[in-house]
Amino acid sequence: MKTVGYAAHSSDAHMVPYHFERRDLRANDVAIEILYSGVCHSDLHTVNGDWGPQAYPIVPGHEIVGVVQAIGSEVTKYQVGDKVAVGCMVDSCQECDQCHSHEEQFCRNGMTPTYGVPDRIDGTITQGGYSKHIVVREEFVLRMPDNMDLAKAAPILCAGITTYSPLRTWGVTKGTRVGVIGLGGLGHMAVKLAVAMGAEVTVISRTNKKEAEAKAMGAKGMLASSDAQAMQAAGSSLDLIIDTVPTQHNVNDYTPLLDVDGTLVIVGQVGPIDMPMTFPLIMGRRRVAGSLIGGIKETQELLDFCAEHNIYPDCEMITMDQINHAFERLAKGDMAHRIVIDMASLSL
Repeated sequence: MKTVGYAAHSSDAHMVPYHFERRDLRANDVAIEILYSGVCHSDLHTVNGDWGPQAYPIVPGHEIVGVVQAIGSEVTKYQVGDKVAVGCMVDSCQECDQCHSHEEQFCRNGMTPTYGVPDRIDGTITQGGYSKHIVVREEFVLRMPDNMDLAKAAPILCAGITTYSPLRTWGVTKGTRVGVIGLGGLGHMAVKLAVAMGAEVTVISRTNKKEAEAKAMGAKGMLASSDAQAMQAAGSSLDLIIDTVPTQHNVNDYTPLLDVDGTLVIVGQVGPIDMPMTFPLIMGRRRVAGSLIGGIKETQELLDFCAEHNIYPDCEMITMDQINHAFERLAKGDMAHRIVIDMASLSL
């Protein structure tokens, strides 16, 4: 299948149009025409080579919403015309204990990310959602709920599941006291999801500047981390903290906020953090943990949950030719909570 996308050809190059071919359908493959593709901060990191050498040219994008265009001979779950989605992974071994537990993101043999790695079968480099089409193994295609607004849904496939999974893993329910550090792309989704689960949510930020915005999303209030007196007064007041800070930072500022047996879960920073102090951890049996995304089953559960509760990320729509400017804004933090590309703006 001939298609077109936007690719980076080196770590210091702008994204440019890139014509390439998707593989012929295998028996268990689904071919998808992409309607919307979300822009994730990890796309920028990957393109820039911040996480190591990349196999350029690379077409980013792992927040994909589209419509089924064709199916392989053994596909049973989808038909041409179905509205579907693809997230951060497109394959796994399907044989290990983690895959059998619906935790494909932790596949013992390594899950296959949506872009930038060798395909499990033919070794070609996977290319992502900044393109008109994608071909994905049936088991990694998600069904979009009938009542969901497709134009707003794409970031749920990454920002949504990245925050939903720890909320579910640590058992958030009615009355759980949840703190969310940061109100950006990940943080605002964590707030909306936790509120819908019945949690009592506090947003933690350097200042109270976004307090009205946080309350509009259902948070009970905002805690300014720069206010030492307020931080001390809030000690032992939270059961779970979702830490969405995307850069190196000091978790010791936040662990005293946890109650006994509380957990701070890092979902933002991929890389070093400042050295955790053990005293507040030991004295409260507190934990610092990490979380990736969720498995396919949990991601489908999330899509259904968002449709049921009318939860969407706050999005700004752009055209494909605006991606380099969007990356510049992303690097500066000058952006709406999430950016979505209208793929109708990309012509073959």
